[in-house]
Amino acid sequence: MTEIVEGMKAPAFDMATAGGGRVSLDALKGKTAVLYFYPKADTPGCTSEGQDFSALSAEFDAANAVVIGVSRDPVKKLDRFGAKYDLKVVLASDEPGDVTEAWGVWVMKKLYGREYMGVERATFLIDGDGVVRGIWRKVSVKGHAAEVLDAARSL
Repeated sequence: MTEIVEGMKAPAFDMATAGGGRVSLDALKGKTAVLYFYPKADTPGCTSEGQDFSALSAEFDAANAVVIGVSRDPVKKLDRFGAKYDLKVVLASDEPGDVTEAWGVWVMKKLYGREYMGVERATFLIDGDGVVRGIWRKVSVKGHAAEVLDAARSL
């Protein structure tokens, strides 16, 4: 696995989304993409992050940016999660784990002394040519969506 760094070509992705659609890097050519990875739908931090990005959806639209939340949850769970909180972002399912591994966010985590593999909360900003222009790792949710929006506007 190659470490993702700013200035490199974004690894390709093609995932099923809530609502029965698909999202891929190829289909986003010419648009800015915000790819945010979160551990699990319908948990407090992940819900707050989805709500924060959703609250700024009009501003992201104005910046020609598509916001995509990625987890390993199945599509049915994402359908319920999006509907329950009226989320305005694309919710993509990486149930097989290919995308989280390619992007280097499937990592060893620790909780109460127990180690396990899980999705790191991380965000990547990709320009219209498919180049990574911003990286946020070990994201703290508060204020994060606004910070990413500022970066997206500067592209």
